Amino acid sequence: MADRKIKIFIYASNIIMSVLFMIPLVWMVVSSLKPENQIFADLGSIKSLLPTTITFDNYIKAFNRIPMMKYLFNSLFYVSIIGISGLGVNSICGYALAKLNFKGKGVILTAIIALMIVPFESIVMPLYFVVNGLSWVNTWLALIVPFIANCFSIFMFRQFFMDIPNELLESAAIDGSSPLKTFLKIVVPLSGPVFTTVFILDFISHWGDFMWPILVTTGESLRNIQLGIQTFFTLPPIFYGQIMATLTFTTLPIVAIFLLLQKYYVQGITSTGIKG
Repeated sequence: MADRKIKIFIYASNIIMSVLFMIPLVWMVVSSLKPENQIFADLGSIKSLLPTTITFDNYIKAFNRIPMMKYLFNSLFYVSIIGISGLGVNSICGYALAKLNFKGKGVILTAIIALMIVPFESIVMPLYFVVNGLSWVNTWLALIVPFIANCFSIFMFRQFFMDIPNELLESAAIDGSSPLKTFLKIVVPLSGPVFTTVFILDFISHWGDFMWPILVTTGESLRNIQLGIQTFFTLPPIFYGQIMATLTFTTLPIVAIFLLLQKYYVQGITSTGIKG
């Protein structure tokens, strides 16, 4: 009986927390469908969460005001390249740290863990000077290359690969398989959850990039969706209905990816616990 009460309490708490977290999202979507004068007029009542008057004018005006599809394509392009390239680079690094023996392995792992706590803001200017010195400013290289290797992703891969039995890899080595072939033919097919998890985390992380793109893009050709949203705040007049419409539109890719891959995401999170 006590266990049942505990489960009911846990489920009830989870439902309440889910509703609380969903309220801002629902308000954003509903506000994007309201006339401008009703957005804040309904604030403070339940009407703020109900689409009493539905209109798509905010979306039409937002798309006419900025090249929304171009900014969306730019974001999808470079964020996807970072995510896909990062899977290859970071997984190989994680595999080497988990299963290969070489001199300095412990030092490298310690350095990776230490670098995980270094905030990006502390290295943004040195990184910019490097990119500028390479003449990469206002190019795709500046947006993509610095973020392919990721310490947290390497660590997640390493933690997942630690659980793969050594006997399986040793059997492949006895059959004449090289470490790279073993990784591609045996390890990768067994590691779908962690690959999905790392991709989702990288995608979400870089989808919201603002500081770095505004530093390394000097024109509109490479601007991402976050810089496009900022246009609504810097070029008067400010229409909050258009802002809500833009925010709703840019949230869709993240929601879609998570819904499609959530099964593998949960598996990846639960299978990459902290181990020695």
